[in-house]
Amino acid sequence: MREQASKIYYLVLKDIRTYYLKPPMISWGFMFPGVMILAFYLKNPSGINDLVPGLIAMTVLFGATSVEAVVITFERRVGTLERLLMAPMGVTSIILGKIMGGLLFGLASGFVVLLLAILFLGAQVNGLLFLVGIMVLSAFCFAALGALVSVAVREVFEAMTLSNFLRFPMLFLCGVFFPPAALPMLLKPLAFLLPLTYAVDGMRSGLSVQGAMLSLPVNLVILLIFSLLITAATVKTFIRRLDETS
Repeated sequence: MREQASKIYYLVLKDIRTYYLKPPMISWGFMFPGVMILAFYLKNPSGINDLVPGLIAMTVLFGATSVEAVVITFERRVGTLERLLMAPMGVTSIILGKIMGGLLFGLASGFVVLLLAILFLGAQVNGLLFLVGIMVLSAFCFAALGALVSVAVREVFEAMTLSNFLRFPMLFLCGVFFPPAALPMLLKPLAFLLPLTYAVDGMRSGLSVQGAMLSLPVNLVILLIFSLLITAATVKTFIRRLDETS
């Protein structure tokens, strides 16, 4: 167990140095959420506090998937993934190592927005440990979703297209800009099938913003279930892809 943990650590370190610390990735991870936050602030400065939970969740989503959704596809295309597969490292450990890189980047970007919201917008934290738990599980879940996209396709452009196909609809279905209760009746069930809904809802409770549907512990449990299911699906899909190419 300790040996596998050490291998995951070095894999995460390698990915951070190779991908996440590059200027384009940093700008993409922060640029889109930053533009959205500024746009809504300029439109309605007095109502920005109600949007803070959704904006933080959105930032975590884009930070966790900015590279995660393409990194495995890219490494498989250029041949660097074969070196990991030849190393004494299990498939699950490889997937966890990839996910952890996206988790850390998404979490870092989310904490930046949270800190700015506390310092400049007067956001109030209600239960710091629960809020941190929501952010960690959200980042893990979104990174796992990005990894699933990355192993499900063969080309980088396909991974980018599929990741955007998943991310952008979630912004309008999951309570980032308006509550799921305001959705048309046909779309409401879809909102509750998406993990971003529970990330936003949990952050509403954690930041004392009205409109939360569920309690913080319930949102934590649901995000944990999403994380486990998506990770298991990623590992299974990755193994199937390897069998197809062997």
